[in-house]
Amino acid sequence: MNEQATVTRSDSRTLAASLAPVLQKACDGRLGEITWFKTDWQRGGAATGVATWRLDDDQQPRKVVVKLPVVQRELLWARRLQPSSEPADVVDPNACVVPRLYASDETLGGYDLAWIVIERFEHGPLGSHWHDDHITRIVEAGASFQAAASAFEIDQPPRVEDWPALVHDAVESVKTNSIHHRQEWSNALKTLRHRIDKLAHEWDARDCRQWLHGDLHLANAMSRVGLDHGPVCLIDLADVHVGHWVEDAVYLERQLWARPDRLKAHKPVKEMAAARKKHGLHSEGDYPRLAMIRRALLAGAAPRFIKSEGHPAYLEACLHWLNTALSELK
Repeated sequence: MNEQATVTRSDSRTLAASLAPVLQKACDGRLGEITWFKTDWQRGGAATGVATWRLDDDQQPRKVVVKLPVVQRELLWARRLQPSSEPADVVDPNACVVPRLYASDETLGGYDLAWIVIERFEHGPLGSHWHDDHITRIVEAGASFQAAASAFEIDQPPRVEDWPALVHDAVESVKTNSIHHRQEWSNALKTLRHRIDKLAHEWDARDCRQWLHGDLHLANAMSRVGLDHGPVCLIDLADVHVGHWVEDAVYLERQLWARPDRLKAHKPVKEMAAARKKHGLHSEGDYPRLAMIRRALLAGAAPRFIKSEGHPAYLEACLHWLNTALSELK
């Protein structure tokens, strides 16, 4: 039986470095020397490194990224969404909305340790440089991801979020923390609490027969073409789950609530509905209302997470969206 590996963020790179020779052997000598690094936006305990990958012929070695360990969900979807059974070095690169996969396995050196070797992008993440086309391109990538993932059976229930409890905690947070516009927050949350059961029930009744990327934002958007043009590829598949597509769209939108200037010319929910239509996917039901309910729930719960999401500009934006949603959802 393999030894079960328990890897934390603090020791992941140490473990990865110690296993590098084993990993190179598992890749039949194709994987070059690995340089491990940590990104500003990386979450979780995976170690990430850059290296090169030697092909069968005399072509220039490919630049690759090594991730070790990865959760089973990321490994599963990295494998599922490859564009064909052809080797990664011969497929059309633009046909793949996720990174091309060069090698992977569920074990390494006696550990139950999943790992992947994927293409390294020349451009990105998009969050490192703002361009007005970023939202449109990420929305298109999100719809492409949803279309590709739709080929696979829905085999898990949607996530259950206890919105009444989250809003209750948000009320308590406003009472006990020094928060700007405290009285406005108190008034808005009082209104939300009166309606929370109805809104939560309507949200829970949404159609959840769809696979979502789950972490759709600028730091997970890369490009093979350029920072300000060309198709976007989505990385970090650890949060893929089932739900309604507006969750991905509002998740992307929410990252920019504190930068309303970047949303003036874009409506991520409406743009994703249009992108999904191009891919033959339906945008069933009254999705604008469903998106507004999602905004109300997320904005109202924001003070609950004041330690991680307590930037004054973001909380002020949440208060704006909460009031806007409550007004439109009458």
